[in-house]
Amino acid sequence: MKLSIILAASMMLVANVCSAQDADAPARAVAHPPANVEEATRYGWAVVLRVDPIYERNADAPTHEECVDEPVAPPPREHADSRVGGTVVGALVGGVIGNLFGKGNGRKAATAAGAVAGGVLGNNLAASADARALETGASGSGAPVERHCRQVASPATRRIAAYDVEYRYGGEVYMARLAYDPGDRMRVRISVVPAD
Repeated sequence: MKLSIILAASMMLVANVCSAQDADAPARAVAHPPANVEEATRYGWAVVLRVDPIYERNADAPTHEECVDEPVAPPPREHADSRVGGTVVGALVGGVIGNLFGKGNGRKAATAAGAVAGGVLGNNLAASADARALETGASGSGAPVERHCRQVASPATRRIAAYDVEYRYGGEVYMARLAYDPGDRMRVRISVVPAD
């Protein structure tokens, strides 16, 4: 009988210790997350929705000289001088030709009319000669030009520095900046840690 009492008391003691351990177990698990987060990390695949390259200016890009030839008009004074000369010469020639016609007062009127007509014709001829000189240049090889040059950066002065990636995982859409273009799918790390 003594043995059965000792056996019953031992069983009760073991049952109490086991229940005490079970009650403490969940509290310890919540209070002490795993020391190594890798133990609670797994991986999955996300669908890439959009990839936008991010460009950066390359400060070391080479430059080159770019020049432009711009036509230069001669000063307006030269044109005025040639038109005045054309008018005077035209008036003289017209007056001489008009003087050949008529007698007496008719000769004077013909000389005056020839001078006026010759002046107008000489002025128009000088103006058209000036316009041709502007178009073809004084030497006939083209209009006079001035060359203007400046340093220009080469067109390849930008380089891709990173990629903005929009992706979907688990029905949610996320954004990340990556150093590479991930393609259509990308591997993602999923970590499970207790919330504070």
